[in-house]
Amino acid sequence: MNEIIAEFVDYLLNTKNYSTHTGAAYESDIHDFTTFFARFNDGNVEITDIARADTFTFRAWLADRAKRELTHKSTARALSSLRTFYKWLSKYKNIQNEAIGLISSPKVPRKLSKAIETTDVADMHDAIRALDANEPWVSARDWALVVLIFGCGLRISEALGLKNSDVVNAPESLRIVGKGNKERIVPVLPAVNTAIEKYMKINPFGTRGEEPLFRSVRGLPMSARMAEKVIENLRHYLQLPDYVTPHALRHTFATALLSGGADLRSLQELLGHSSLSTTQLYTKVNMAEIMDAYKHAHPLAQSDD
Repeated sequence: MNEIIAEFVDYLLNTKNYSTHTGAAYESDIHDFTTFFARFNDGNVEITDIARADTFTFRAWLADRAKRELTHKSTARALSSLRTFYKWLSKYKNIQNEAIGLISSPKVPRKLSKAIETTDVADMHDAIRALDANEPWVSARDWALVVLIFGCGLRISEALGLKNSDVVNAPESLRIVGKGNKERIVPVLPAVNTAIEKYMKINPFGTRGEEPLFRSVRGLPMSARMAEKVIENLRHYLQLPDYVTPHALRHTFATALLSGGADLRSLQELLGHSSLSTTQLYTKVNMAEIMDAYKHAHPLAQSDD
């Protein structure tokens, strides 16, 4: 069974071009199911057993995950992984199972991120200078990272994936490779280029073309955890709310564009969302702002009728 799962993961990585992180998540989810199934199958699961799994088996697995206090979001993802696995078995191994299609996913409430006040983003500049006073290049690096995410709406992984060659000569746009290796073009504001140029001038590790743009103090590629720590330190220094994260900077970018009149399709392209429904979450944020303004400003909002 492990060989079959390994073959499936290889298909995800090399045929579907999924990331290694995503492939590992699929593998973990499927092993979670087969491990559960094995408890009711004399400790062993073969491909023929997978074929005959029924709705009772799948629901018992979901109930077991709930008993282990795994979140609805995690379980919904695991069920989606298992469905994809069964589709692959049907297409490439002639293994059919209709029961998996009868199982409903747990309801996952979609939480809206909160936007950061633009004044708080501006305050981050002086805060970074204070926190990194002994290392001017680190100060320049951290501010360039904040401005890049906020100014271009990048995911943290996308920002950290940039090379020096991507940003030389103050480009008007960047070619970003996002989730699923999907490419998009994002415009670059002058303020973003200014911050990056300042950082590159004093970066002690050089600006060779194919080297990573953002470096750790040891010269290694800056990790996502390091970038998160930068924002954490700023949050604590400025006493900002817990929702101030790298993703909140990206969310603030999106909310500002939508409030400024950007249409959803354009915003979807800039953010690199594969589904418009994901982008539509921002309309809920914007509508809340509109309703708040209405309640405080519209004459009829004060009426008792």
